[in-house]
Amino acid sequence: MKFQLPNLDIMRNAAALLKTGGPLAATAAIQRALNGMPAASTDAPPIRDLNPSPKPAASASATVTAPAPTATQRPGTTPPFVAKLLAELGAYADVAGRASAIPASGNAAGPNAPPEVRAAGKFLSGSFANQAGSRDYKLYQPSGYAGEALPLIVMLHGCTQNPDDFAAGTRMNAIADERRCLVLYPAQSTSANSSGCWNWFQSGDQQRERGEPAIIAGMTRDILARYGADARQVYVAGLSAGGAMALILGTVYPDLFTAVGVHSGLPYASAKDLPSALAAMRGSHRPAAPAANGRPVPIIVFHGDQDKTVNAGNAKHIMRAWNAGQDSSLSTQEASEGPGRAWVKASTTDKDGHVLAEEWTVRGAGHAWSGGSSSGSYTDARGPDASREMVRFFLTQPKSAPAGDEPGAN
Repeated sequence: MKFQLPNLDIMRNAAALLKTGGPLAATAAIQRALNGMPAASTDAPPIRDLNPSPKPAASASATVTAPAPTATQRPGTTPPFVAKLLAELGAYADVAGRASAIPASGNAAGPNAPPEVRAAGKFLSGSFANQAGSRDYKLYQPSGYAGEALPLIVMLHGCTQNPDDFAAGTRMNAIADERRCLVLYPAQSTSANSSGCWNWFQSGDQQRERGEPAIIAGMTRDILARYGADARQVYVAGLSAGGAMALILGTVYPDLFTAVGVHSGLPYASAKDLPSALAAMRGSHRPAAPAANGRPVPIIVFHGDQDKTVNAGNAKHIMRAWNAGQDSSLSTQEASEGPGRAWVKASTTDKDGHVLAEEWTVRGAGHAWSGGSSSGSYTDARGPDASREMVRFFLTQPKSAPAGDEPGAN
């Protein structure tokens, strides 16, 4: 990795500050480096815009005020351009031996944003622990829930997000009211990853009954048992690092999860450590790993073709691995939703015409949840509604056998 910056030592110092001083201290160090100021300086550096307007600047050395937050970047959050630089700095310095960040970068909401619908159910907080570790979570119960056996959707947030933010951005709770589902939002711990990323790139977190997959699967089983959810209708979806972890769960727990949704994610076992994770994010891959237990679970994939954080080629890698050795056929549909973004959908069907996989490529979209709400981070309201399409895909899949009925299920 090469940095086109004047003082690499100062940048290493900024990376170290991710651990000791947090993003604000690291950002200040970055700005001092860009302005040629000593690393030890306590002066507030002039803000230098790393993501300038396309309008010609008056001078190459001119300083500008910090840009106002966009609809998808709330005050107090790290700007996307700084977050991406912090991620690469953290990768270079290998802060604490963990990924400091693999962040998303949001797009501003468009004029055709779907109307906001307030979820009317209960949003409960909880915690789960097993032999692999512990995590907090939020659980959404739809309005009028009375303990009936409802489908369960597990939603895995992206880096720097949390359950509340992810629920707001995806609108999944409002859809759960309409379609009668429970929604579980596991929360990544900052002690496990300082930027709240699921550790999809570590071999110890890519296996059944180990690491984070074991925690999330155990949490899912616990919710099934405690709330009487329908064990034949359990789905998992996620964004970015959460999408990569969702695919891991669908791969190593096909007896638990009925279908998988991946938004802006990466293939199963496409990385084994931090350097290979960064390579995978840029589109360079180890050979894609096939499903661990025969035929893979049904899958729906969304990816923006202008994603600068996780290369859009990852969606093709996911589908190539999914289709390996499958007796299926492929069809393609292209459409545009009024003033919104155009999209291409490729569907894979079995011999009976049942759709087993869908790949949605959203034209012009970056690293953000398609069709999401500006009330959450990293969303793009101009795209097709990924949440609604995922739920539609999930609930049209045949119900699987309850977890524990498969040979070798734990």
